[in-house]
Amino acid sequence: MIDGLVQIDTTLFAWLNGLHALWLDPVMYAISLKWAWVPVYVWLLWVLYQRLGLKATLGALGAIALLILLADQTASGLLKPWIARYRPCRPEAELAFAVHTVYGKCGGAYGFVSSHAANFFALATFLRGILRGKAWGWGLWGAAILVAYSRVYLGVHYPGDVIGGALVGLGWGALVRWAWERFVRRSGLSIPGS
Repeated sequence: MIDGLVQIDTTLFAWLNGLHALWLDPVMYAISLKWAWVPVYVWLLWVLYQRLGLKATLGALGAIALLILLADQTASGLLKPWIARYRPCRPEAELAFAVHTVYGKCGGAYGFVSSHAANFFALATFLRGILRGKAWGWGLWGAAILVAYSRVYLGVHYPGDVIGGALVGLGWGALVRWAWERFVRRSGLSIPGS
């Protein structure tokens, strides 16, 4: 069964990674850069402040810091070295000769699970629960899906890597959001709209 899943993952990777275009390479590379998202983070911080006020926003920032630490360490510190699945772009990988990479970037040795996907899905899940509304859900998860796809496009992750990362992120995002909401209720913080 595992061999069948790996074959499906490899075939899907070859197809998705093959959907590249010269003009799209720098766009996907930028989407994968953590620093490229700073303006979005600043805007989200402003939205949180407008919706929640200063105290609750500071609490949410603390929860977000914990959330990213948990998601990232689960992906990079625990699962990647434990499972030890080579990235598709690594010379040790079966497909390395056929992988389209951008600017020759590959990343560390192991790719399962994707830290980018774990972090973005964790943040999207947490913020979607706080900001509420369908538009926030579509926008936040849309950004997470875009980042996850960019990792496959860039040749640094198999689809299974980003799906695994998404599941890690969804789990931690939901758990930390639940804990944060309990904290807000018990501390008596007044949050408009909740």
